[in-house]
Amino acid sequence: MLLYFIRHGETEWNTAGKLQGESDIPLNEKGKMLAKLTGEALKDVLFDTLILSPFIRTIQTAEFILRGRKIPTYRDNRIREIEWGEWDGMTADELDVAGYRETYNLFYTDPFQFPGAPGGETVRQVCDRGKAFLEDITGRPENAQKRILIVTHGCAVRGILNHLYDNPADFWQGDVPPNCSLNLVHVGEGGIRLLEKDKIFYDPDLVENHYKMQ
Repeated sequence: MLLYFIRHGETEWNTAGKLQGESDIPLNEKGKMLAKLTGEALKDVLFDTLILSPFIRTIQTAEFILRGRKIPTYRDNRIREIEWGEWDGMTADELDVAGYRETYNLFYTDPFQFPGAPGGETVRQVCDRGKAFLEDITGRPENAQKRILIVTHGCAVRGILNHLYDNPADFWQGDVPPNCSLNLVHVGEGGIRLLEKDKIFYDPDLVENHYKMQ
């Protein structure tokens, strides 16, 4: 089994540095371009199944990657982005003005101590549902020989793969995964292994992290 985890392409909210969880924001033009380039690079991969988070930004990204190919498709809430609750759509500057600077910074500097936004989720909750998703998918005998495309989100990718990293305590593994980056997981007799980490198929100069760690 090969699992191709892709973070969605860029959106206008990404560019503006707005926290983007449940809000359903489409790809911007750069996001579409990155998804097209990723689709071109993966054009020879014969995906058997598509699983995606139920948001337009993941749906559009998957469409560009599949390039018109039709395969069985499933939406799964367990791989949605972290829920930002009352903070959804806010920027770091707005959170600073509202008195949340120290709490928000924990999300990047000490994620497992981040208490969650009001009405939102913690990083540990994202890890728990992500791990449950991965164990479910990899535990199904019918998936044993499949190549599965999974289109999800930055924090969600880190949560799903957290227990596979050499140092799970380092949640971010250095940074937020770039838009349209690939994390490739192999599942076989030797267990589950991460083969590729945050691989991109476009000019590295195009990588932008609009959510700077403080």
